Amino acid sequence: MNWKSDIRVVVAIDFGTTYSGFAYANKLNPEVITNDTWPEVAGVLKTNTVLKYDQNLKSVEAWGLPALAQKASRRAERNSTSKPVELFKLHLGNMPEKEKPALPKGLEYKRAITDYLTEIETVATRWPNVNFMEQVLLIMTVPAEFSEQANASIRECAYKAGLISTQYADTLQLTTEPEAAAIYCMRTLKEHMITEVGSSFMIVDCGGGTVDLTTRELLENNRLGEITERSGDFCGGTYVDKEFIKFLRRKVGDSAVNLLYENHYGQLQYMVQEFCRRVKLPFTGNRKDFKTYELDIEEVCPVLKQYVTGTSKVKLEKDDWIIDLEYEDVKNMFDPVVGKIIRLINGQLNASPGTCAAMFLVGGFSESKYLQTRIKQEFGDQVKNINVPKQPIAAIVRGALDYGLNMKTIKTRVLKWTYGIELSPQWKKGDPPERKISHGRINVFSKLVSRGTIVDVDQGFGKDLFPSIEDQSAASMKIYKTPALDGKYPDEPGMEKLGELILDFPDSHLGFNRKLEFTLSFGQMEIRAFCKNQNGKSVDAVFNLEF
Repeated sequence: MNWKSDIRVVVAIDFGTTYSGFAYANKLNPEVITNDTWPEVAGVLKTNTVLKYDQNLKSVEAWGLPALAQKASRRAERNSTSKPVELFKLHLGNMPEKEKPALPKGLEYKRAITDYLTEIETVATRWPNVNFMEQVLLIMTVPAEFSEQANASIRECAYKAGLISTQYADTLQLTTEPEAAAIYCMRTLKEHMITEVGSSFMIVDCGGGTVDLTTRELLENNRLGEITERSGDFCGGTYVDKEFIKFLRRKVGDSAVNLLYENHYGQLQYMVQEFCRRVKLPFTGNRKDFKTYELDIEEVCPVLKQYVTGTSKVKLEKDDWIIDLEYEDVKNMFDPVVGKIIRLINGQLNASPGTCAAMFLVGGFSESKYLQTRIKQEFGDQVKNINVPKQPIAAIVRGALDYGLNMKTIKTRVLKWTYGIELSPQWKKGDPPERKISHGRINVFSKLVSRGTIVDVDQGFGKDLFPSIEDQSAASMKIYKTPALDGKYPDEPGMEKLGELILDFPDSHLGFNRKLEFTLSFGQMEIRAFCKNQNGKSVDAVFNLEF
């Protein structure tokens, strides 16, 4: 494609649930530069995915770490004009509405995403040669579980944030988080004696909100193929933090935590950050290594004292406002989350057709020694190589950058859905009578490709179309997906309408003597549409997603 030859700089953005980062490189001199300078923080490769608006939600007052946690002080009280907005990326995920984080009234999640990406854009353009409107290829990572609609929303927000010049620009390409991590880890395969073509390895991307998995096969010429369906769930590191909040509720009462949340959210988050730094990160699961942690409410969050009442207050006063976190307390915070991750890994191993030569743990939560230990205990006999690469928190953004520098690295992907179109042939004897529609026709699902199919990234699936009326000048088709391997009708359980494919039908003077060859490509993160007439000339084809 012509646009590829114009690219001079590649920028990769890892927009995460709890932390985000970006990296860039010049295409001709691909030295990877990972940003480590953020508002009020330097020397770290990611910053918090958090925004703080003014009281009227008109502008962003702060973002990153300064928007989140505040130690108790008069200055913090004066500056606490509104609550931080966090975890807004989860609104893109396929999770129950009641489990999605609440947003301030009047703030739509797409605006929050757009505003955050705008702040990223402001920092990124300070680097030499980074101008998103000129000769820049942008790679953005998405969770493995994201739907086509979620990916389209990311594209829309990137456009509104000024990261691409048009909403459907080819200069924005998506890759999944575990796929980017696989590319990063591919550098280290030789260190682990994995050089044979056909060897497979698993990536377990343990982020803050989600854990995503993919199993990849090493192909010739240092390319990668996907050999199982990508999988994932909402069981990242922040779910341990949530278990800590549940523990706190049992000690001080629901009412006290609710009032702290409502009136002093920054101090609540400061207490959570202290828990992460002093308890969560050092926890190894080895009882001998553990020392009881004394959570000193008067030191860490003194404002909480005024909200504690009843028997909880009496006990805490007796204990000098110190809450002990014992070994079993902390282990119980980890185990529900770690258990989910182990089940995900087990599912990936069971789905893999051969032996898994290595497993790489990446993402911020992968630095947990307890998580590492549990995974090695569970799967050490099946997978001899279980490793955490250097700087696992940056594995995704650096792998995404590598992908942008050489987009041929990924050869194949495994489809998670069965895709097809709606056709309306003549109703015939044996078809259900109740499905007969006007003009004696019936709506049916016509499969293009099945779930589980290994496809090349540019591989197309399509059909030949002929005009149904003599002077037809356009055609439209509804596109559906289903988790089943096939389907009969577009309205049966499990079917989901993805959108509509709009095709120009030129040369109407030729009447019925015309043919269109349309193709849909499902091998990339976004569905692409192509069409040509019987002379091989390209015809306009637009795929509009259903929202």
